[in-house]
Amino acid sequence: MGSLIHEPIKRNAFEFKIERNETQGNTRENYIYCITRYSPSLENYNTSILFFHLIIPFAINLFSALYIIFGVARQRSNVQRGRTYQEHVQEQFKEHKQLLISPLVLIILASPRVVIALLPGCIDVSKNPWLYLSAYFISFIPSMLVFIIFVLPSSSYKKKFKESLASWQQRCCRRR
Repeated sequence: MGSLIHEPIKRNAFEFKIERNETQGNTRENYIYCITRYSPSLENYNTSILFFHLIIPFAINLFSALYIIFGVARQRSNVQRGRTYQEHVQEQFKEHKQLLISPLVLIILASPRVVIALLPGCIDVSKNPWLYLSAYFISFIPSMLVFIIFVLPSSSYKKKFKESLASWQQRCCRRR
């Protein structure tokens, strides 16, 4: 929150009204624009923070996954001397593939939001409301797809989910 505190401070709402006298009667149109005015240094800071919020969580997830995979493979190769370290690494990659897939999917889902945020110039909101609406909804996609991103690729999470569904069905059937 601290890194984005400048957003609400530098944001201004600009409203103007257009009244037209037409033969069918008076019409009034209201337009509201949200304008942000940044200095060049604040613009560079804003762009840096945008990429920071995209890349740092991705890097943390990816390096954590690799640390888990290689750490477990090293421990198992020390205990089970009949197999090589590379065989243990391959086994861990197969077992923990969801740990590698999820950060990649999250960065792919977050990239359209970054592209829309970096679009230059002002855009007439009344003519292109779909652009702002899509940017707003794109920001929710990673949160909405947590189940698909983390549970479905993982065999252990998927197994636990199926067990939970089965126990839930048994409890529901007993009550009837």
